[in-house]
Amino acid sequence: MTRRLRTPLLLLLGAATLSACVSFGAKPPPFLLTLDADAAPPAGAARTAGEAATLTILIPTAPQKLRTQRIPVQQDGASVAYVKDAQWVEAPQRLFQRLISETVAARSGRVVLDEGQYLTAPGEQLAGQLMEFGVDARTGEAVVVYQAMLVAAGGKSVTQRRFEARENLGGVVEAKPVGEALQRAANKVAVDVAGWLGA
Repeated sequence: MTRRLRTPLLLLLGAATLSACVSFGAKPPPFLLTLDADAAPPAGAARTAGEAATLTILIPTAPQKLRTQRIPVQQDGASVAYVKDAQWVEAPQRLFQRLISETVAARSGRVVLDEGQYLTAPGEQLAGQLMEFGVDARTGEAVVVYQAMLVAAGGKSVTQRRFEARENLGGVVEAKPVGEALQRAANKVAVDVAGWLGA
């Protein structure tokens, strides 16, 4: 009799353990958002550069409110909410870094690397902080603020510059229009960064 009861009991215990690890209540968003660069390097074009002439673009740091795949809405100076059903395919810092890399490579003709690609000396390095990447409810705008830091090859000098772009939302704070507005603002910042690096 003990053996007959043991198998069902073990199955029940296993099911209880599994239900504690897996959540079936979270509803996924209807779609995921991403960023696409307005300009990209042409396919098949080869570029060559010495170590000091390359540019390595690092993933920017970000405050805690941006270290999520959700889109923050700054309600006032002290409170933050998030756009309903809006979620990036990956961390916005990584998406923004890739967009900057594509834009700079397309507009400058330089050999652009990311931190996982350089094998020896990374040449110049573009680091920085993604300070804002969301919605300002007070102005009804999508806002991108990037504090860039250009480190010369060998670390001999450091130059900082702040870039900002805003796009009006027309009073609609929903996933798709917010994602589209952030893409436009991010591309404006990327173009300004490319122009700065090429100056």
